Amino acid sequence: VLQLVESGGGSVQASGSLRLSCTASEYITSSNSVGWFRQAPGKEREGVAVIRGGTQYYADSVKGRFAISQDNAKNTVYLQMNSLKPEDSAMYYCAAGSVSWSGRFDRREYIYWGQGTQVTVSS
Repeated sequence: VLQLVESGGGSVQASGSLRLSCTASEYITSSNSVGWFRQAPGKEREGVAVIRGGTQYYADSVKGRFAISQDNAKNTVYLQMNSLKPEDSAMYYCAAGSVSWSGRFDRREYIYWGQGTQVTVSS
């Protein structure tokens, strides 16, 4: 069973930066997509960045501020978060799966999930 482990969360002031890491227990051969999702208290889990077939996709709310990348040699996917805002505060999750293009931001299409890492941005 594929296991995903996130790291890199923490507390930062607004306009600061963080880099999250998602390390897989094995090479993700059966999954065509790896995504970062986030969930704030009382809100639904939402997709923020996805790599699918080597192409990066971003939610409008993070476009231009976040960057997703992958290092296949390390089985690791990164999320570089710049110009952070208080509304970016949430638990961030890494997920993997064989998803459709239209469902790349749909959490229901992902079958492997990490345990999450907390990001807190203060104003």
